[in-house]
Amino acid sequence: MPPVAGAAASRLALPTFEPGWVWLVGAGPGDPGLLTLHALHALAQADIVVYDALVDETVLTFANPRARLEYAGKRGGKPSPRQRDISAKLVELAGQGLRVLRLKGGDPFVFGRGGEEALALVDAGIPFRIIPGVTAGIGGLGYAGIPVTHRDVNHAVTFVTGHMAGGAVPENLDWPSIAKGSPVIVLYMALSHLGAITDILMANGRDPNEPMALVRNASLKDQQVLETTLARAVADVAAADFKAPAIIVIGDVVRLRASLDWLGALEGRILQSDPLGNRAVKDAG
Repeated sequence: MPPVAGAAASRLALPTFEPGWVWLVGAGPGDPGLLTLHALHALAQADIVVYDALVDETVLTFANPRARLEYAGKRGGKPSPRQRDISAKLVELAGQGLRVLRLKGGDPFVFGRGGEEALALVDAGIPFRIIPGVTAGIGGLGYAGIPVTHRDVNHAVTFVTGHMAGGAVPENLDWPSIAKGSPVIVLYMALSHLGAITDILMANGRDPNEPMALVRNASLKDQQVLETTLARAVADVAAADFKAPAIIVIGDVVRLRASLDWLGALEGRILQSDPLGNRAVKDAG
């Protein structure tokens, strides 16, 4: 029996995936265990799954056995389908009366172009549903033992894309304000422009010794974490031959990994009790 089917779906009041609809679904950062119940329910009902490059293959095993799987991944520096062609394909498939699941890594609305695809569906009069997913900038860092907020470190976090649609470093961002005003910065798709971005941040007052971490294949069995600093990042990435896909975090929350690397602890790592020098040891109030 497909996941979340039958009586279970009825108890949860999960919606029916109607023919001619498109569901834009977030698959999370990689680990299939981070799929939502709505995502599993959608996979079980879909006639066709149009999936992205960052969707782990194990996630696809939860799809309706009769569903057609169609790859529509976009990866920097590699031949990729154009966004307008992907959107047009969704409209075409829905027009054929199919249940179309557009499966995207992370969350569709966090640097996932889900908004663009949804707007194309609106223009074409195609009914759709949005199923949010766990974004890598939160879930992926959680698997690395790095919280994006911690009350003794930061009360704000900035999520930034590392490149524009054409592949360049984003020029429409207020980098000086981000550098000066955000205690924690999380960068998506930034590895190819790492040198330029770290230079910009340091030129605008960011401490060269500020801790930084890069998480590759976040939440998957082959996850890798590279801890470094703003000044050393480019050299350390080259020395480690660290490759995309990776999520990057800058800020003092990285220091908490010494205590919160729960995956490392499962493998025998001895966790540090107080990486912030007594700042983290407070009552629960």
